[in-house]
Amino acid sequence: MQLRRAFTLVEILIVVVILGILASLVVPKFSNAVQESSETATLDQLDKVRRALAVYFVQNQSAYPAITEGEGTWAELLPNYMRTPPVNAWVRPENAKKIVIGDHADDAWQGDYAWIYNPENGQVYAGGFSAQDQPFPRE
Repeated sequence: MQLRRAFTLVEILIVVVILGILASLVVPKFSNAVQESSETATLDQLDKVRRALAVYFVQNQSAYPAITEGEGTWAELLPNYMRTPPVNAWVRPENAKKIVIGDHADDAWQGDYAWIYNPENGQVYAGGFSAQDQPFPRE
């Protein structure tokens, strides 16, 4: 007759407690990494839009494109200056491509639009970011 050894209830509980402690240490670090990646991705997209606007300005007799408000309406920059509409990962996902017309950056975080474009001087800001391209804390 052969004896089969199994884990006791105490051993299983100890393993579960250890896994719970490890998870509580890892989850906050993962959350910070997600926020940092959203910030970095948005700044990268902002840089691409600004470069595309600068090239457009030079190639079109010192004129900026007539961008309209709405969902991803960078039509004059696509496909010659940008391959895809930029996405702002810092705002609410349903508004990640939405453009508004304005002359200054946000004063606090908001999630209702992704980009602020000034057609008079070609300046563009990321929604939820300051004029110095610093993100406001999400609410």
